[in-house]
Amino acid sequence: MFRAVSWSLRATKYRPKRLVEPARMFSVSAIRTEGLRLNSLDTFTEEENMFRDSVKRFAVDVVSPKVREMDEKESMDPTIIQGLFEQGLMGIETSAEHGGAEASFISAIIAIEELAKIDPSVSVMCDVHNTLVNTILRKYGTKEQQDKWLPLLSESKLGSFCLSEPASGSDAFALQTRAKKDGDHWVINGSKMWITNSYEAEIFLIFANVDPSKGYKGITCFIATKDMGVQIAKKEEKLGIRASSTCTLNFDDLRIPAENIIGGEGKGYKLAIEILNEGRIGIAAQMLGLAQGAFDKAVPYTYQRTQFGRSIGTFQGMQFQIAEAAVELETARLLTYNAARRKEEGRSFTKEAAMAKYWASQVAQHVSGSAIEWCGGVGFTRETGIEKFWRDSKIGAIYEGTSNIQLQTIARFIQQEYSR
Repeated sequence: MFRAVSWSLRATKYRPKRLVEPARMFSVSAIRTEGLRLNSLDTFTEEENMFRDSVKRFAVDVVSPKVREMDEKESMDPTIIQGLFEQGLMGIETSAEHGGAEASFISAIIAIEELAKIDPSVSVMCDVHNTLVNTILRKYGTKEQQDKWLPLLSESKLGSFCLSEPASGSDAFALQTRAKKDGDHWVINGSKMWITNSYEAEIFLIFANVDPSKGYKGITCFIATKDMGVQIAKKEEKLGIRASSTCTLNFDDLRIPAENIIGGEGKGYKLAIEILNEGRIGIAAQMLGLAQGAFDKAVPYTYQRTQFGRSIGTFQGMQFQIAEAAVELETARLLTYNAARRKEEGRSFTKEAAMAKYWASQVAQHVSGSAIEWCGGVGFTRETGIEKFWRDSKIGAIYEGTSNIQLQTIARFIQQEYSR
């Protein structure tokens, strides 16, 4: 069923950025005699609703049975990766010509959210592959690069985005990895740290400085494959999202063909800034899905568990906590969808993406932590999987821009607006 939906999207050449299409109901305004009619943020096209249902089925039927085993082994099951490719979830926005589903950015956000309700580790693998790796090639790659790499990324090869280093986390452009020209190749030396998908990935986007004298304007993006000599130096053992690989990479005289530069020499900083803004909406969707997954597991238990002759979910103290969590979930959802819609409509979304990521990560920690408490001792055990949501939530305030970085971004926009 899911594959049928994917191919339906491809066959109809669904193009969400055409905002004049009637199918894009949330972005179409209808003038009536009573005034302007606008749709709610959670109004989706028929294709998007079908897409959500299909991703949900895949997550429940295929991913869910393997979640605990993957978490305990701290390893992604290869059949899950294969399944994501088979179901068209690794080229969501990529054109049908390049093997993708040719769907909307909203569809990518929907997929990330639905997967996170079951396993945030699988969700972030899909997120990084789609919103960072694929998007850079779709937006900045030459036609030759797109023809070569996008079909592989859509159908079989996992991608990894290599920016962070031991000395450059929040200050991403302080990176020390260097690239020197050698004939028709570039030779890269350095290391990367905290790189998602890197253990299983076969295609890597590597940011290196080709001219340190120019500072961040020397940063350039290269595309490499594992067999070129990318070395996995260390696989991290983490608190959460354990099945998602996070590794340190070493590059020792890594030779990359000159034609593998994406966007031009010295343009890597521009690519990174723009792509990370989109990526933050993906992380917001992951945290939203995570919080909803914890909520969905814990709340039914509160109506099944009885104490003092009544279900614990009917006590006023518990009711208030559940209601407050539901409000937080809804605010995170609206912020995330709003940022995604603005991005899709071609409007500015940097502030909105920062707000969505910041708040969704806060909500994820609070709701998943509360879910453990609502279930008492049962919630504290690994058997239910509720405690895993809390462990997984902590990373949301750290990667793709810490919470302080998001607040700094938001504050900068406020200052610009009010200090004129």
